[in-house]
Amino acid sequence: MSNYQVLSLLLCACLTAIAALLLSLLSGSVDITVGDLLAYTSRSLPALENQVLAEIRIPRGLAAFATGAALALAGVLMQVLLRNPLADPYILGLSGGAAVAALACITLGFAGAWLSSAALLGALVSVFLVFSIAGRAGHWSTIRLLLTGVVLSAGWGALINLMLATSASASVQGMLFWLMGDLSQSRTGWLQWFVLFVGAAAALSQARSLNVLVRGETSAASLGVNVRGLRLGLFVGASLLTAMAVMTAGSVGFVGLVVPHMLRLLGARDHRLLIPLSILLGGAFLLIADTLARTLLAPQQLPVGVITALIGVPSFIAILKSTPSQ
Repeated sequence: MSNYQVLSLLLCACLTAIAALLLSLLSGSVDITVGDLLAYTSRSLPALENQVLAEIRIPRGLAAFATGAALALAGVLMQVLLRNPLADPYILGLSGGAAVAALACITLGFAGAWLSSAALLGALVSVFLVFSIAGRAGHWSTIRLLLTGVVLSAGWGALINLMLATSASASVQGMLFWLMGDLSQSRTGWLQWFVLFVGAAAALSQARSLNVLVRGETSAASLGVNVRGLRLGLFVGASLLTAMAVMTAGSVGFVGLVVPHMLRLLGARDHRLLIPLSILLGGAFLLIADTLARTLLAPQQLPVGVITALIGVPSFIAILKSTPSQ
C-alpha cells in the first residue's frame, strides 16, 4: 500500500472512532447536544445533563471503546499465534472460565467489583490451564493449543449450563445478560487502560516479526525471529487483553474475529498498520453496537453481545465465503 493509502486508512479510522464516541454521548433518553458537550468541558452544564454525561455516558462510552479495542487487538494476536484468520480471542476457553467464576459470583449475590474480579480470576485460571496443558510437552503446536482450547471450552460450557439449570429464576436474567455481554454497569480504571496501552506498544514493537511469523515458523526462524519467545508473548498478551475485556463487559462476541479479518480483506495485512486500525475500529464497532443496544428498544436495554452477534453473523458468513478451502 502507498503512503497515501496508509494515511487515508488511519485518518478514516480516527474519524470513525470520534464519530462513534460522539454518537454514544449524544444518544439516549436525555437529549444531549454538541453544545452541551462544550458546556460540560467548561463546567457550565445544567445538573441533569451533567450527571448523565459524568456518571453514565462518558464512563460507559470509555468502557465500550476500551473493551472493543482490547478484543480487536487480542484477535489480531490470536490469529497470528494460531495462523488462522478465523481465530478469535475466546478460542482457547478464556471466556468460559470467566463466565463460570462470574456466574458463581452472581449466584452468591455479589456484584460490582466482586463480579469483575471474579471474571478476571476465572479468565486467568483458564490461561494457566491452557499454558500448563498445551506447553507440558515443551512444544507449542497450533493443533495442541486448539485441542486444549476446545476441550477446555466444552468443560466450562457444561459447568455454565449446570449453573443456569440449578440457579434461582431471579438470578438467571442477570446471568444471561452477562453471558451475552453487558456494558450497563461497566467502568474502566487504570488497569484496563494500562493493559491496552502496554499491549498495543508491545505488539507494534514486534510488528515486523509478526509479519514474518504469519508466513510460517520455519521462515521466521530462518530470518532470526525468536519464534518460541514471540509465540509465548502472543499467548500471554492476547490472554491478558481478553481477560481485561471480559472483566469489563462480559463475553462480547465477534469483535475480535470480524474487525481484524475485515481489515485484512481491505488490504491492511502489514501489522504496523493492522494493529492501530484494529484498535481504533474495534473500539468504534463496540461503541456503535452499545449505542444501538441501549436505544433501539429504549427504555429497555439489550445486551451488547446481541447487537455484535447480529452484525457479526452475516459478516462471519461473508468471511467464510471469501476464505479459500484448505
